[in-house]
Amino acid sequence: MKLSNVPTDDYIPNIDLGQSYDQRYIDTDIHYESHEKLANFFGRNMPVHHHDRFYQLHVILTGTIHVNLDERSYVVPAPMFFLTPPTVPHAFITDNNAKGHVITIRQQVVWQLMESMMATGWDKSNFLTSPLCVALLPEKNTNAAHLLQLLLLIANENQQSGIEQGFALKALLQLILIDILRLADQSQPQQKTRKEDIRIFHLFNQLIENHYKEHLTLSQYSAKISITEARLNEICRRLAGLPSKRLIMDRLIQEARRLLSFSSVSITEIGYELGFKDPAYFARFFRKKAGVTASKYRNG
Repeated sequence: MKLSNVPTDDYIPNIDLGQSYDQRYIDTDIHYESHEKLANFFGRNMPVHHHDRFYQLHVILTGTIHVNLDERSYVVPAPMFFLTPPTVPHAFITDNNAKGHVITIRQQVVWQLMESMMATGWDKSNFLTSPLCVALLPEKNTNAAHLLQLLLLIANENQQSGIEQGFALKALLQLILIDILRLADQSQPQQKTRKEDIRIFHLFNQLIENHYKEHLTLSQYSAKISITEARLNEICRRLAGLPSKRLIMDRLIQEARRLLSFSSVSITEIGYELGFKDPAYFARFFRKKAGVTASKYRNG
């Protein structure tokens, strides 16, 4: 079966953190943020996307992550990292308590740093175009331990200001790239996943994004994809470690958390915005899924 409305590179969304997350960093060459803060803003389930003209490094310190890099799928326990070159489509899901670091780097900066190293004869040019997914074992590998220390330094340097900060961030980044290159040979084995299954998973996430406020049933979602509910659920469990219904509920909770954190509208209005016709039902839904009341979450 061929899917005519499956995401392709032509309309996989591009996320520019300077535009969509924090416009203070719109012209920044090296952007650092904790995984937790980005997850609170974008959600723990990141549907397929790419970053035009930017490399991105995710380092996850706790939990287990399900990662799709282009047409490859991985399930890796933390600590781990994955690196995505510009335009490489990727999607991932992390545990609710996962913590870590995310560094987004303008491609010209990476190219400049890599050129200076490759000029010495170190041939790692495929690093510029191929994604990586690597488990970190700091107790067994000094390069992994060193990388984690450098990430703490770059997180601390991010709190500084002035012209010195730019030089310091670039120097730390070059050391991080060296450790990544040294660790690249330990890439995780990818799961044997059919290309069609990954595309179905991406399409399901796109449909959730378009319709989650409408509270469609699983049968309505599966009908839009022209597959059975059972197959959709099996694909989601294999690629995300979660049932298909959970992905829909998580998207609702993620948006509720975002609105409670970043807007001043009332809790009742947020419930209506998310498609709940009964404010009391929204209150019960949020408390059950989030573990706290909406008002406590907003004030906490």
